[in-house]
Amino acid sequence: MRRRRCLRLPRLMRIPAGAAGASLLALVLGVAFLGPVIAPHSITATVGPPGQMPGADVPLGTDFLGRDVLSRLLNGGSSVVEFGTAATGLAYLVGVTIGLVAGYTKSVLDSILMRAVDVLLSIPALLILLVLVSGLGPHIWVLVIGVAAVQLPGIARVVRTATLEISTRAYVEAAVTRGERMRTVLTREIMPNIVPVILADLGIRFGVSVVLIASMNYLGLGLAPPAADWGLMISENRDYISLNPWAVLAPAIMLALLTVSVNLTADAYARTLGRSSPPPARRRRADAAESARREVTVTPTGVRT
Repeated sequence: MRRRRCLRLPRLMRIPAGAAGASLLALVLGVAFLGPVIAPHSITATVGPPGQMPGADVPLGTDFLGRDVLSRLLNGGSSVVEFGTAATGLAYLVGVTIGLVAGYTKSVLDSILMRAVDVLLSIPALLILLVLVSGLGPHIWVLVIGVAAVQLPGIARVVRTATLEISTRAYVEAAVTRGERMRTVLTREIMPNIVPVILADLGIRFGVSVVLIASMNYLGLGLAPPAADWGLMISENRDYISLNPWAVLAPAIMLALLTVSVNLTADAYARTLGRSSPPPARRRRADAAESARREVTVTPTGVRT
């Protein structure tokens, strides 16, 4: 088991999409977290006239206030990654819990939870975000909660569907027969076997979170100037795109690379996990329980054996 886990990363890198995604992701994360260390200028320093084209001193030119685009690009990635990760993690924490409980219980609780999810799913994402920001203020924590609420319904439905399939397996029924608690069945029998489904869905959800946060920053409802953020940079410099297109293209390219790389890496890693199957010990217990049920016969004297 340890050897298989150690070989999982090389298997990921042997998949072309996985190798490309992991390489791009490493590049983007390096820019996001190491960029502030190597940035040549302060994010608020004026280094030239507004909208200056790239030159020797300013490789990506200047923005609408004459600040160095490269320095702001190198400083603007950490917020995107951190807030996107926080929103996606919060959405999965709540969505996976709802999906597991709803898919396993198959009772009135399932109907109540999923109807509430359907109501949330019917509301446009932008409307939810605008209502929260209008009521609670343009704070970044409000934006993170709003993006998580937008992502929650889709995650809950995906996890519920996977749980409905796994809950009918023999090893799950054997755990229920042994008297295992619901929490134990969910965490030890069902959850490990829906991880590939969650990972395949993770890349898309993270990409949507990043785009939503960047969109709200673009509308001026997230981070406020002079903060350096890729979405905010696109918003600030859209009127100067004819003077220096790199002030808009550079952060847009970084956002695209981030979303694509996470999607490719998560999807490839999910494929390296292969088809989900119960661990050998659980499979043996399930097979033994199934064999015991099927070996019940009736003798000529009417005695069961």
